[in-house]
Amino acid sequence: MTDSMSYIDHGNGGLPSCMSVRQAPVPRPQKGEVLIQVAYAGINRPDIFQRLGAYPPPPDASPVLGLEVSGTIAAVHTDVTDLHVGDPVCALVPGGGYAEYCTAPASHCLPVPADLTLAEAAALPENYFTVWSNVFERGALQAGENFLVHGGAGGIGYTAIQLAKAFGAKVFTTVTGAAQVNAAVQLGADVVLDYTTQDWADEIRKIVGRRGLDCVLDFVGGPYIQKNLNLLTRNGRLVQIAFLQGAKVELDCLAILTRNLTFTGSMLRPRSVEEKAAIATALHEKVWPLFAEKKLKVLIYAIFDLAQAQKAHELMESAAHIGKILLRAHG
Repeated sequence: MTDSMSYIDHGNGGLPSCMSVRQAPVPRPQKGEVLIQVAYAGINRPDIFQRLGAYPPPPDASPVLGLEVSGTIAAVHTDVTDLHVGDPVCALVPGGGYAEYCTAPASHCLPVPADLTLAEAAALPENYFTVWSNVFERGALQAGENFLVHGGAGGIGYTAIQLAKAFGAKVFTTVTGAAQVNAAVQLGADVVLDYTTQDWADEIRKIVGRRGLDCVLDFVGGPYIQKNLNLLTRNGRLVQIAFLQGAKVELDCLAILTRNLTFTGSMLRPRSVEEKAAIATALHEKVWPLFAEKKLKVLIYAIFDLAQAQKAHELMESAAHIGKILLRAHG
């Protein structure tokens, strides 16, 4: 194994053009960690925020962008006994994914699901950890319930559609354009609304009537928050994972009392190692078998070489993609 590696440096942050390839020593795994020779790294919206300076990494995390990777184990700390050099894995990482090598807590690594490639596996961790913990644990989605996820063509959205359908919910989603509508339908969404041409809230109300929605997963925020709350039925849950259109809004909160609603949310990155390990265990037990049963699939929209990180971020910011965008480090 080489002593140096290429990685993406975003300097002081800013536009995608701030990113460039640099050289650094290969990190060494600390207690409880493994070193992964990165095959692919997933591109996620938090990466954009970090590049812009709006989402700083935790104090003990790598400042390098990248929250999920796939690859093979290159080294393990002496206290790690359940993973071995050469094992193929995908992993949720606290940072450092845009590089040829990346360390990860061993407890945040998962085996590559049956019949999936390393590229497909790289598209899993951030989406599945986020959706499982927010929709099924925090949002308590149950079979037979009405579920809405915004942005059904993106990584979080298309993952939420598939998992909600796999566990028996009726799925509503919002997208933009005919291509995204078709993709969401193919993924199993029951009701797909183009928010650029339809009033999604009015259309959903026409369909569900007084029945309402049981759970909503939203990253838009702003004016969507009140609309989401208005659509929830008694004991409904609104789970917020980002605020692309703003976090400071004026709300009529009376419905939270009169209909016993829950308005909650979470961020994945600041959670403890133990919390993320528990999510990994739940995914391995309850979700990973669904890949072998062909109930889940991975959509990859584009793969860029590591040196093309700028183009990958420009595509992510355009919102023109359907599925995941990846960087190739080795492959």
